[in-house]
Amino acid sequence: MGQPTPAADDGWWRSAVIYQVYVRSFADGDGDGTGDLAGVRARLPYLAELGVDALWFTPWYRSPMKDGGYDVADYRAIDPAFGTLAEAEKLIAEARELGIRTIVDIVPNHVSDQHPWFRAALAGGPERELFHFRPGRGEHGELPPNGWQSEFGGPAWTRLPDGDWYLHLFAPEQPDLNWAHPAVRQEHEDVLRFWFERGVAGVRVDSAALLAKDPELPDVTEGRAPHPYVDRDELHDVYRAWRAVADEYGAVFVGEVWLPDTERFARYLRPDELHTAFNFSFLTCPWDADRLRTSIDDTLAEHAPVGAPATWVLCNHDVTRTVTRYGRADTGFDFATKAFGTPTDLALGARRARAAALLSLALPGAVYVYQGEELGLPEADIPPDRIEDPMHARSGGTDPGRDGCRVPLPWAAGEPHAGFGGDPWLPQPDGWAAYAADRQAEDPGSMLSLYRAAIRLRPEFGDGPLTWLPAPDGVLAFTRADALCVVNLADTPVDLPAHTALLLAGGPLDTAGRLPGDTAVWLRA
Repeated sequence: MGQPTPAADDGWWRSAVIYQVYVRSFADGDGDGTGDLAGVRARLPYLAELGVDALWFTPWYRSPMKDGGYDVADYRAIDPAFGTLAEAEKLIAEARELGIRTIVDIVPNHVSDQHPWFRAALAGGPERELFHFRPGRGEHGELPPNGWQSEFGGPAWTRLPDGDWYLHLFAPEQPDLNWAHPAVRQEHEDVLRFWFERGVAGVRVDSAALLAKDPELPDVTEGRAPHPYVDRDELHDVYRAWRAVADEYGAVFVGEVWLPDTERFARYLRPDELHTAFNFSFLTCPWDADRLRTSIDDTLAEHAPVGAPATWVLCNHDVTRTVTRYGRADTGFDFATKAFGTPTDLALGARRARAAALLSLALPGAVYVYQGEELGLPEADIPPDRIEDPMHARSGGTDPGRDGCRVPLPWAAGEPHAGFGGDPWLPQPDGWAAYAADRQAEDPGSMLSLYRAAIRLRPEFGDGPLTWLPAPDGVLAFTRADALCVVNLADTPVDLPAHTALLLAGGPLDTAGRLPGDTAVWLRA
């Protein structure tokens, strides 16, 4: 079933360009307004022409979609809105024939409240042991068992009619699993095998540092170590067991690990645990040369002791789009509230996003590209009555949520709904067709053309380490193999270093052949 997965030790994942597919918003094959597997299969030639090595699919499993599919009801079934398991198997095989591997998303911290386990638990069955049910505090149990707060706002506990409370670090529809129970561990190892046997080449692990909980469920207090549910030592036994499964199939892992402690972070990347982890310090870094260089240096340094490759990402389905984020006169941005201090200048943001693309694609390691970044899409304003992200409702409407980066893609400028398919589940802004892929494909100066050229030329940087070059203030310049990358984040043009050829420029040089501000260039030494 599916195509055999190549051995992980061929190292493809160490320098891969991996494209993130948010299926619901990628392409609609049946005209119902929701992206689906048929839409992805139809666009595989586009992805092959883009030049990516793998596709990472956010959850495509059966789900009530209370959190964009991260509330999984059945890991072995495709949600009917997206298609069928047979279609998923065809997609994996067809992509592999084009040289594109498949990575699926696993959400081990929680399941949907519609999952059979949780429904049986609500009925009083022994499945209650698979979750965290507790009596409440107070005279009548009217207070939550502790003061833990949900990642989406509000208490991390919901009370049931029988008086007990259950834990959910995210939405109430996403009850947390009890990872101290052997059945939970066995089920996830079985799910991994299920997808590896269908030709999946890797797994992205959602909220990878949150699974294990202190059995006493103590309150979170400042300075408390270890944390009652973040980065607990017993997690590493879980990932060692997972790695043994992956090694049977030659598959790889990438973990979503948010940790400020670089030494603790690196422990997840030891040779018998996860292969890679997302680099959030680079993603959240403002457009500032010194801070970006520090982020790059720190990232490479924290990966070096365990021999793991770094990963670089500018955007994903949870983050305000790059063009909008960078389109500001100042550098401050609050990722918690998505609040901007100054109005967004999309032209400025686009220049910086082009430069950032060349920077990230020149760095050693793997690069993740979120769908639509190659089109230069900005963040969309979603009317409040159309927002579906639970973060919006849980915040009382103060947080706009993440739907602005999840708007369905524009494919064809002259077609209804910009060629996405049916009337999209999230509204496309006026003028969205201006970003359409077919229009950009014909424009050598477009964002799409830049991404295609950069991915094609990326091997010029080889597999070797990065060496920084002397550069003026506000400029990043480094070499790898026989190629140079220069990024000017300053306001004034700068002279280029000595080189033999211009490989690729994020924008035109000035009349004196200098590199303008907010522009990057690749050179051959």
